[in-house]
Amino acid sequence: MTADVPSDPDLDTVMAWLRAQADRVIETHIAAVFLIGERAYKLKKAVDLGFLDFSTREKRRWAIRRELELNRRTAPDVYLAVAEVVRRPDGQLALDDGAKAGAGEALECVLVMRRFDPEAVLSNAPERVQGDFAETLGRQVADLHAAAETRPSGAGGLGYVIGSNADHLRQLAPTLGAERVEALLAATDAEFERRRALLDARGAARQIRRCHGDLHLGNILEEHGRAVLFDCIEFNDALSEIDVLYDIAFLLMDLCFRRQHGGASRVLNGYLDQAGRGFGETMLEGLAVLPLFMAVRAAVRAHVSAHNGDPEAARAYVEASLRHLTWPRPELRAVGGLSGSGKSTFARRLAPDLGAPPGAVVLRSDEVRKRLWGRAPAEALPPEAYAEGQSERVYATLMREAGLILKAERPVILDAVFLKPAERAAAEAAATAAGVPFAGVWLDVPPEVMRQRLAGRSGDASDADAGVLEQQLTRDPGVIGWARWPA
Repeated sequence: MTADVPSDPDLDTVMAWLRAQADRVIETHIAAVFLIGERAYKLKKAVDLGFLDFSTREKRRWAIRRELELNRRTAPDVYLAVAEVVRRPDGQLALDDGAKAGAGEALECVLVMRRFDPEAVLSNAPERVQGDFAETLGRQVADLHAAAETRPSGAGGLGYVIGSNADHLRQLAPTLGAERVEALLAATDAEFERRRALLDARGAARQIRRCHGDLHLGNILEEHGRAVLFDCIEFNDALSEIDVLYDIAFLLMDLCFRRQHGGASRVLNGYLDQAGRGFGETMLEGLAVLPLFMAVRAAVRAHVSAHNGDPEAARAYVEASLRHLTWPRPELRAVGGLSGSGKSTFARRLAPDLGAPPGAVVLRSDEVRKRLWGRAPAEALPPEAYAEGQSERVYATLMREAGLILKAERPVILDAVFLKPAERAAAEAAATAAGVPFAGVWLDVPPEVMRQRLAGRSGDASDADAGVLEQQLTRDPGVIGWARWPA
């Protein structure tokens, strides 16, 4: 809960001094960033919101030093140093980075950062999160999680956040609408109890790690075509030592809230393929809690938006949170066709609109084969990876993973050649075993078009070339009972 904090005259003096030099100031309810020349200087405000406490100079100094340490994991060239603002003997203020020890009386600690273009922050242009950039972003987050330290926690960690949300939302009920707030809290509690055992199991499976903690678009920068993650949570370990899926859920929720469903789909699928290399199939089983995670993230944004003076956005987040707690029955789709027929493009276009946001999980046979061989998606495989028995291994993995995802109540799209009748039959059998609807599509594309596409392909998970296509063209696929496209 929010506590009243007395004003700090020294902090007020430092803020006024920095403001007088800055050509731009960016403020939230907990911090202020002063842009001066090529540097940015960040101050914590004297606030106590319950989940964070910056009420004293020492608490702010601790948070600033920790912010530098944790953010250098993902943005070492942005987070530069910690400095003190001091009052010199002549009464003037100055920055002391430690090189001039004893230069004056320390008034307040500041974080020194490299200045970057605020317009490059993705919240200002969420439509940039699409295509290969979105997929790479998802993989980047998965790598961060794989390298992060594990923490011993389970359902209790999320329970803390849900409880904190409830306190803040009820306090804001006159603004948000008491009836909608209580409906959201009841639905959240019910889903939390339903998933409690799975949440505990994910903790035992080392899925609780020191994550970013605040991974929305406002904390991601695009520079030189690459995402830079910044401003992670440093002030409360309960909010950063979390389930890895809860971490990525903030980004997914934010993209969906901004109607960037295609980008959210590519982020999710890039994340899952990359995470599968470090976490295995545990990640797929955990998808059952993704709707709850997204709902809790939306609820966080609801009370943060209200505290930031945006009641309209706060109410919209409450409604988004409620929507995440209901989702349609899952289904299985399959997209088949020869190499170069456009299967992956077709599947990626279909995925965002299938099921609840962020859409279907796309299982691509080319990516699965690379994972099975421990190779990066665009890394070429040796001939042995395509030897007798290897395709059977790939299709078996596809069907097993599809079953896990369907059990987690999320839709799946299988993206593979499906040249053999037995492979198509296996896909249909997987849907039957899961008790979900099935639909298959076969892409009919002229050979010359496929040849042209393969000739221009680069940086893709598929190793197929013109020679592979020519071999496929000589084989009889048998009777194809799936819908043909184009019809």
